[in-house]
Amino acid sequence: MSYERLEQCPICGKEEFKNFLVVTDNAVSKESFVIVECENCTFKFTNPRPDQGSIGQYYESEDYISHSNTKTGIINRAYHVVRSITTKQKVELINRHSPAKGAVLDYGCGTGVFLSACKKDGWEVRGIEPNGRAREEAAKETGESIAQNLEEIAGEKFEVITLWHVLEHIHTINETLEELIKLLQEEGTLIIAVPNADSHDAQQYKADWAAYDVPRHLYHFTQPTMKRLLKRHKMKLQEVLPMKFDAYYVSMLSEKHKEGKTKMLSSVVNGYKSNSYAEKNGNDYSSLIFVAKRK
Repeated sequence: MSYERLEQCPICGKEEFKNFLVVTDNAVSKESFVIVECENCTFKFTNPRPDQGSIGQYYESEDYISHSNTKTGIINRAYHVVRSITTKQKVELINRHSPAKGAVLDYGCGTGVFLSACKKDGWEVRGIEPNGRAREEAAKETGESIAQNLEEIAGEKFEVITLWHVLEHIHTINETLEELIKLLQEEGTLIIAVPNADSHDAQQYKADWAAYDVPRHLYHFTQPTMKRLLKRHKMKLQEVLPMKFDAYYVSMLSEKHKEGKTKMLSSVVNGYKSNSYAEKNGNDYSSLIFVAKRK
């Protein structure tokens, strides 16, 4: 196992951090990891963290649904029901921001469910997925070749590039964003969905908040820090949208972390509270979608 420590904030480049929270990896290793907060820009990130050569073993779990498509257990069954709804919403979103259907790239496409829906809707689809098992599933799901990395699609151009709960996993965050933006058409759209560390459920569950998901989640965004990151890459924010189902799903996982078992009633109540709070307090939902274009 190899770890690396960031000496500079990935967003502002400053070198002064303070410890924010110690969180346990409940999904795989049961190890504890420190989340630090930049004293200049407030960006939170896992530090130290497994390096790129070591992080793979932290995804080796049947419970990691983005890679396995498992339907075992009540939480995973709920995930699949909700996914059918949110996939339709995602396709509607890209259609709204790019009425002339062209090519869409899903970076970190998992098992390819979103890309399959885009293809059925008339889009040309491209996917990148580093995990071998998920990549095979995505190829079967879409009937298309799925790339392992950006080098395999160099020179291609896209009307829309999406990262659905992916950016928080990427070690080379600035370099990857820079390369992705180069692949956008001149009027192309970049769509990034991430958990929101300023949400009510994050504040309620604290170290048990499932969306910290250390060490797989290397970064822990808020609206201000995501806006700073987009500005750094000369992207103009178009809109910020809620992912309301995430409050319930994350609360289910968080209750399991906290209590050792799934507590459905508490999960539903806390998910509802989180969404109600966000509606009244600056759109701080459990997860957010950021839609941006080049300035």
